[in-house]
Amino acid sequence: MGFREPLVLLGLALLPLAVAAYVGAQRRRRRFAVRYTNVDLLAGVAGASRLRHLPALLALLAVAALLVALARPERTVAAQRQEATVVMVSDTSGSMLARDVLPDRLTAAREAARTLTRRVPEDFRLGLVKFGSTAEQVLEPTTDRTRMELALRMLSVRGGTAMGDGLRLGLEAARTPVPDGLGGTRRLPSAIVLLSDGASTRGADPIDIAQEAERAKIRIFTVALGTPGGVLESQQPDGTTRRQNVPPDTLTLQEIARETGGRYFNAPDADQLEAVYSGLATRLATRMEKQEVTAAFAGGGLVLLLGGLALSLLRGGRLP
Repeated sequence: MGFREPLVLLGLALLPLAVAAYVGAQRRRRRFAVRYTNVDLLAGVAGASRLRHLPALLALLAVAALLVALARPERTVAAQRQEATVVMVSDTSGSMLARDVLPDRLTAAREAARTLTRRVPEDFRLGLVKFGSTAEQVLEPTTDRTRMELALRMLSVRGGTAMGDGLRLGLEAARTPVPDGLGGTRRLPSAIVLLSDGASTRGADPIDIAQEAERAKIRIFTVALGTPGGVLESQQPDGTTRRQNVPPDTLTLQEIARETGGRYFNAPDADQLEAVYSGLATRLATRMEKQEVTAAFAGGGLVLLLGGLALSLLRGGRLP
């Protein structure tokens, strides 16, 4: 919980002085009572119950609650986001044919992307970028889910891993403004989902692009697909089988997510990848916003104040 006017809370420091003043008044009352001659009557009135202090306590708590209300307290809550741009940047290098993720890495990535497509709000604009030896924007951000489905079917593997180039295209797509309906344009809240199964081998440095995304306030959520022991098998011209170890570059992906304020995920199998993309759909569809709760504290303070006044009147026919 935070406060929009935190300096008002300095008033709470005066409450101990009020307590000290009340205690001093009670002590003076006891000194007067000692001089009173009818001791039996005094005992029956002054010592009947400690509830006589309750009205003062309620009044003190009411003042505290009202001071907090004046400080305008607020809490952070999750609110539904109706519009946003999400660009999926997917690795399509040759290592995506590895079968440590069944049936293979590319197929698992395609199915997980379909999950994200189905679960985000329908007004979200989704884009798709792929990167192998080169990077290519397969689909500009759009609300047309049929076009996204067709774009996902077109993904195929080729060559090396130009991760930085893919991120650059994804960042350009995420920053593209959209018509505002009034003849102008506006920028939607944007995020990038980067999936990769290996280290960047060519093109721009992905960390440099992540720093650009951070300056643009665009978060990058990264997904490391595959296992450390993942192997790519390929047939050679002489009939032999070549086996190449293709582990994901988890350190780079973690750094990209950390640099932009996103989050890193590890997906060693298809089920985990599906769960990651399902969770991302929920995360991207919500935003954290401040909600003022002044009324709750003001109402509580008023109730405490009225309660103290009512109790005082019922017990002694006077205010505390």
